[in-house]
Amino acid sequence: MITEEMVRAALQNVIDPEIGMDIVNLGLVYRVDVLDGGAKVDVDMTLTTPACPAGPQILEHARQEIMNLREVYKNLEDVSINLVWTPFWNPSMMTEDAREELGFF
Repeated sequence: MITEEMVRAALQNVIDPEIGMDIVNLGLVYRVDVLDGGAKVDVDMTLTTPACPAGPQILEHARQEIMNLREVYKNLEDVSINLVWTPFWNPSMMTEDAREELGFF
């Protein structure tokens, strides 16, 4: 069965093109739920800013990366990516490695 860790690993392939880093290490993925025995994945995530011009592409890429898990986990039927703004993203949500790489101390 698909796990949260597998979904987060898949989402590390989604790069914010303006920052050049994946959405997991940027701290943009808030919640991952695997439901119905792995048939559905529900994700709450945000963007660095509501005005992010790449937002639609990032959201669709996230959905596609999770759906790619279907190659192994055939029972995956649905992926929901929910764009949320609470809490509002800030640099403290990044992993330590991401903050260091981007120069946030």
